[in-house]
Amino acid sequence: MNREYFKQIKFNNSGIGCLLSILLGGLFLTAIGLGWIVNGLLILFGFLLFAPAVAWLVINWWLKRNLVEDKCPVCNYEFTGFNNTQCRCPNCGEQLQVVSGGFQRLTPPGTIDIEAVEIQSQRLEGE
Repeated sequence: MNREYFKQIKFNNSGIGCLLSILLGGLFLTAIGLGWIVNGLLILFGFLLFAPAVAWLVINWWLKRNLVEDKCPVCNYEFTGFNNTQCRCPNCGEQLQVVSGGFQRLTPPGTIDIEAVEIQSQRLEGE
């Protein structure tokens, strides 16, 4: 018979004594009229348990509202930026403003944007 098999099945009960000590300490404080300390510690423990989950949900909601992914109007490079901020395109270096879910060029007042169009020259037959 294999005796090593039974040696592998062991229960580790070293943490039970610590847990029982905490439980007995809490019961003792409750019995002598200091239950508010136990309640305060339980509320603190609950807060520490649920605070990261709530923080993750709030940060995720905020990022969905304020993170904008669009293309640069100059070079069509797609990148992300925060809503209502100024940034530079990482590809061409153009100064951009993030407005209403998209990027716009940030130009000085009085600047007129034009788009150049290449036109093929044609020869007229009468010349």
